[in-house]
Amino acid sequence: MAAEAQITYLYNSGFIVKIKSCALVFDYYRDDNQDTANILQQCDRAYFFVSHSHFDHWNKDIAVFAGKTNKYFLSYDIHDAGQIPTEKIVTLDEYDNYSDENIIVKSFSSTDAGISFWLQLDEWQIFHAGDFNWWHWQGDSERNNAFARNGFNKQMKKLTGLSADIAFFPVDRRLEAAYDWGVKEFCRQTNVKNLVGMHNADRKACSLAADFAGTNKSISTWFPEKPGETKTIYK
Repeated sequence: MAAEAQITYLYNSGFIVKIKSCALVFDYYRDDNQDTANILQQCDRAYFFVSHSHFDHWNKDIAVFAGKTNKYFLSYDIHDAGQIPTEKIVTLDEYDNYSDENIIVKSFSSTDAGISFWLQLDEWQIFHAGDFNWWHWQGDSERNNAFARNGFNKQMKKLTGLSADIAFFPVDRRLEAAYDWGVKEFCRQTNVKNLVGMHNADRKACSLAADFAGTNKSISTWFPEKPGETKTIYK
């Protein structure tokens, strides 16, 4: 029987990945449909991941799920974890590692605040970029855009060759002509099988050319627009 991962879109960069009886919750900010509570009721284990402290990625209300959660992986820039039980918090700096009998987690840096995550659970490898991207803003100064390009390229040297069955990566319409620069380079330099676009809250979903990652790669893509949308990936 093929292994499957069910992905549910929460909002912005927030997603739940359900693998067997385990839930992985990334950058929970809003969940108007109460999908998190419903999915956690179906699971024996749960892990929360918070990439950084920006309001659209971090919500202290995730403490209400502590009874169903094994660990909360929080970025080093979150200084007030609210009511999350201390014993369930794992604070990760850039390039940190964590492992137990169920999960392996590695952190990378970002081109904005906080960190990005790579993890392995069972046979699945998953990457969540947080706010790591090539943030080239139209109308910004040449100096600032050069700084953004150099920061992105520097981090990509750490990520080149990374493998992921599922990768969540910003594909943000606000960047206008540059909306796909980061995701293209990321997918060309890594080994991603399924790409999920994110960080495009309340805006029409983006699209990518079939050969966006190069002519020798075939990557399945999904760009959810409405909270509650789901997709099942098989391997």
